[in-house]
Amino acid sequence: MNRALILVIALCSSLSAQTGKPTKQNLGLAGDRFKPLTYDEMTPEQKAMIDHLLAGERGNLGGPFNILLRSPEMGDLAQQFGASMRFHAALPKPALETVIIVTARYWTAQFEWTAHKRAALQAGVSPAIVDAIANGKRPSGMDADLETAYNFTTELLKNKQVSDATFAAAKARFGEKGVVDMIGLNGWYSMVSMALNVDRYPVDKPELKPLDHPLP
Repeated sequence: MNRALILVIALCSSLSAQTGKPTKQNLGLAGDRFKPLTYDEMTPEQKAMIDHLLAGERGNLGGPFNILLRSPEMGDLAQQFGASMRFHAALPKPALETVIIVTARYWTAQFEWTAHKRAALQAGVSPAIVDAIANGKRPSGMDADLETAYNFTTELLKNKQVSDATFAAAKARFGEKGVVDMIGLNGWYSMVSMALNVDRYPVDKPELKPLDHPLP
């Protein structure tokens, strides 16, 4: 089977995953270097990870999960951590999605960007702010929540640390739990982005342009 046909099959599986709740018969897994697995061919450890995913809060299994199945014990712990960050972080939804899309932009993770750009817009982040992040520019017109989350995330990714002023602003805005949750979001979505980039995860129309400086 040639690579183009594999990509078409993977894209169809990915689209299927987005149109309905996945089932054991139709998981909707996708991949390129990592072949999409079916439930019947999985090991008991892989099936346990899938069972936990199907019982969880996610609406589909697109993204890193087909990759993480290759190390299912780690993958199962990772997906539980990821669900905690995505669904239960102590941040307003627009700020949370801003952290995620800034991280996806940093890594030029196309699938993650596309999925969470949509989520950010649905959460009320303005198209102008999203476009500025896509183009590696500092957005204007951010409210206090978004600016705090943006400053923290960009500093952490670029400088590998944050200043006293940025830390104090994040703590005042979101509390210590919110600060730690932003670290967790950066960690989880950096891991997701790395996995997707290594896999060369199939995306129909990549939206992010390669930039020498993805963060301003």
